[in-house]
Amino acid sequence: MDSFLALGHGFLVALQPSNLLFATVGVLLGTLVGVLPGIGPALTVALLLPVTFKLDPGGSIIMFAGIYYGGMYGGSTTSILLNTPGESASIVTALEGNKMARAGRGGPALATSAIGSFVAGTIATIGLAFLAPLLVKVAVGFGPWDYFALMVLAFVTVAATFGSSPLRGLTSLAFGLLLGVIGIDQLTGQARMTFGVPQLLDGVEVTTLAVGLFAIGEALYVASRHLHAPEKPIPVKGSLWMTKEDWKRSWKPWLRGTAFGFPIGALPAGGAEIPTFLSYATERKLTKYPEEFGRGAIEGVAGPEAANNASAAGTLVPLLTLGLPTSATAAIMLAGFQQYGLQPGPLLFAQAPDLVWGLIASLFIANVMLVILNLPLIGLWVRLLAVPLPWLYAGILVFAAMGTVAANPSAVELAILVVFGVIGFFMRRYDYPIAPAVVGLILGPMADAQLRRSLQMSLGDPMILLENPGSATLLGIAALALVAPFILKGLERFQMQED
Repeated sequence: MDSFLALGHGFLVALQPSNLLFATVGVLLGTLVGVLPGIGPALTVALLLPVTFKLDPGGSIIMFAGIYYGGMYGGSTTSILLNTPGESASIVTALEGNKMARAGRGGPALATSAIGSFVAGTIATIGLAFLAPLLVKVAVGFGPWDYFALMVLAFVTVAATFGSSPLRGLTSLAFGLLLGVIGIDQLTGQARMTFGVPQLLDGVEVTTLAVGLFAIGEALYVASRHLHAPEKPIPVKGSLWMTKEDWKRSWKPWLRGTAFGFPIGALPAGGAEIPTFLSYATERKLTKYPEEFGRGAIEGVAGPEAANNASAAGTLVPLLTLGLPTSATAAIMLAGFQQYGLQPGPLLFAQAPDLVWGLIASLFIANVMLVILNLPLIGLWVRLLAVPLPWLYAGILVFAAMGTVAANPSAVELAILVVFGVIGFFMRRYDYPIAPAVVGLILGPMADAQLRRSLQMSLGDPMILLENPGSATLLGIAALALVAPFILKGLERFQMQED
C-alpha cells in the first residue's frame, strides 16, 4: 500500500511541466543517439553530465533515465536497418532483424521492437516500483562490513562480466581504483598521488573520466573503424504495421523476454547481454517456424528486444537501492547522482523521496512517449543514418570539450580530458571494457571508507568481515564469481585438447 501511495506522489512530481519537458528531451535525445551508429545511451549521458551540473537535480536525472530508455529503443533501428548494434545488448536483435529488413519486412521488425519495448518497459518498471522498497528494508540493516563486501562483489562481477576476458575487466577496474586514490585522504588529510598539482587535491572528477573514456574515446574509435568501411542503411519498404499473424507470433516472446530481462538486470551481476541471448535461444526452441530462424523470424526480434528493455529497468533496482551500477549507463547515472551530492542507496528513499519516486513514475511516462514517438517517426530516424560520420564525431569531440570546460574551467582539466580520451581509444582498440574503470573510480573511495569504518569498529581486526554472516556470504559469492570464469576457460581448453 505504501508503494502505491509513494508511486502516486511520484506521478504528481513527474507530471509537473518542467519534469515533463526534461522527460521529453531525454527520450528524444535517447532515441536520436540510439539510432546513430556506434553511439549509445552511456555516451550521451556522459556528454550531458558537465552541461547539466547547474540544472535541477530531479529534472536532470529524469532526463538521463529518458535517455537510457530512448537509447534502448533507438538502438534497435540501427541493428535492424544497418546491422550495426549501438550496444552489445542489441547484437541479438540484429541477427533476425536485419534479415527481416533485407527481405522487405523492416517495418514489422521495427514495429515489434517498439511495441515489445513498451510492453517490457512498462511491466519491468512496475517491478522496479514494488521491488525497490523491499530491497531498501533489507539494505537499511547493513553494517559497514556488509557494504564493503557488497562493493567487492560489485567490483568482481562488473570486471568479470564486461569485456571479452575477466583479466581485462580486472585491469580496467584496477585503473579506476588507482584513480580513486588520487586526492586528499579523508582519514588523515594527507595528499595522495597529486604530484604537486593543486587541481588534483579534490581527486579526479568522475564526469571528466566518463566524458573522456566514453565520449572522446568512443568517438575516436568508432570514427576510425567506420572510416574505410561505411555502412548503408536498408530502406524501409511497405507498411510499418504488423499483420494479425505478426501480433500472434510476437506477444508471447514479449512476455518471455520480460521474464528474462528484469530479474537478470536486477542482479548485482546483471546486464542486458545475458537475457537477450537467453531469450533468443528460448524463442528458437519454442517456435513453430524453425525454418525461418536465420532468415528473419519475428520472434527473434520480439523476445530479445523485450529482454533488452526489461533489463534496463532491472539495472535501476540495484542502482537506486544499493548504489551499485550493473551496466555502463548505470555507472554514468551514478556519477550523475553524485554530481548533485546525492548517493544512491537505502537512505536516498528517505532523504529524497520526491526525486526517487518522481524518477520511477517518469519511466512510465517515458515509455508511453517512446511508443508514440517511435512508430510515426521511423522515417525521420532512418534519415539520421545518412548524417556524415566526420561531422558526427567532430561534433561529439567539440561538445565534450566545451561541456567539460564549462563545468570546470581549467587547462589542467582539459588536459586530463584529452589524456582520458586517448586512453579510452586504446582501451576500445585492444578490447578493454570501460565501465569497470568508471565503477572503480566511483565506488573505490566509498569501499575504502567502509573498510576503514569496519576496522575502527573492530579495533583493527579484519576477521570481522568473515565473522559477520552477511559480509562473509557476499565475499564468498565474490570469490566464486572471480574464480568461475577462469575455471570455465580452463575446462574449455581441456575439452578442446581432448577432442
